[in-house]
Amino acid sequence: MTGWSIVGTISGTSADGIDLAEIETDGVRVSRFGPSETCPYRPETRRLVLETAAKKGTDREDWPEIAAAVTQDHATSIQSFLEKHNLKPDAVVFHGQTVWHDPRAGETVQLGDPQALADALNLAVIGDVRLTDMKAGGEGAPLVPVYHQALAKTLVGAAREPLCFLNIGGVSNLTYIDGDRLLAFDIGPGNAFLDDWVRRHGAGDYDAGGAISAKGQVDERRLKQALSHPFLSEPGPKSLDRYSFSGDFVEGQSLEDGAATLLAFTAEAIVMAEALLPARPKLWLVCGGGRHNPVLMVALQKRLAGQVLPADDFRIDGDALEAQAMAFLGARLKAGLPTTFPETTGAREPVIGGKVYLPRT
Repeated sequence: MTGWSIVGTISGTSADGIDLAEIETDGVRVSRFGPSETCPYRPETRRLVLETAAKKGTDREDWPEIAAAVTQDHATSIQSFLEKHNLKPDAVVFHGQTVWHDPRAGETVQLGDPQALADALNLAVIGDVRLTDMKAGGEGAPLVPVYHQALAKTLVGAAREPLCFLNIGGVSNLTYIDGDRLLAFDIGPGNAFLDDWVRRHGAGDYDAGGAISAKGQVDERRLKQALSHPFLSEPGPKSLDRYSFSGDFVEGQSLEDGAATLLAFTAEAIVMAEALLPARPKLWLVCGGGRHNPVLMVALQKRLAGQVLPADDFRIDGDALEAQAMAFLGARLKAGLPTTFPETTGAREPVIGGKVYLPRT
């Protein structure tokens, strides 16, 4: 048996769309990488999600309405994806939309209704992928390391270890792999503050190609102050919410100088994370939107000890990776294999995460 056909879905903290990917896997190795794509949220859904996340866990009365919108957008996107690629998966993994993450309070909130999605699709849906880990004392994040490990063993090879997968989305996080040793933690802000800054200045939705930050000058005083945040020097496992930090430290700067300072903050936070690892990685495989910013990639290559490359150089789809990872976690649940570990989330023991929802028809 080569495994199950599973479709994974996820929408990141930037809420710029729903990532979908199909893989065939037994939960240990991937036997086939299927199609992947990103479907945008309806503009109203995205607006509601971003406004809700910015409230940092308060004003919860609108959450059911937003959860229904998130579920509907997922149902539409998944159905279209299945029909377009003629897929008949064994299950769909529904991560839901994170709007609040506070592991110290034992709370993580991913809006969406897995049961309603299972009913709409008439398919088994695996949801609640973070909750079991948190009940076991874990941070509920990051979830992707066990998939990174599978990719490292099959597509990269042991000769490049120790290596790190570095995901730079709204938040940045890493997975450290050295043989059977697996460590992971959230690093700090990724693209979120830079995106917000550019958007607030009416200069687009993000710093395309790093063109804006490339023209600016870093304010070293402000940068040093921002890098004093205690989270950055704490050892892992650790995780954070998109709004655990603030980008307000660049207020008053020009568009270009603020962008340059925020980009430098993202890069230097990653450099600080390197110092927390057991050994310096030989290789950094960069995933997420940050790998498309050449200014950020150059800054990382200058400051990190190992080689810094986009994950795509190793036939790893850096855009589809997190959706593929959700599918992989679904397969591990079906196989009875753990999805998170004490070394990745701080859980008391290895945890098999997720819950299966069957259609009620």
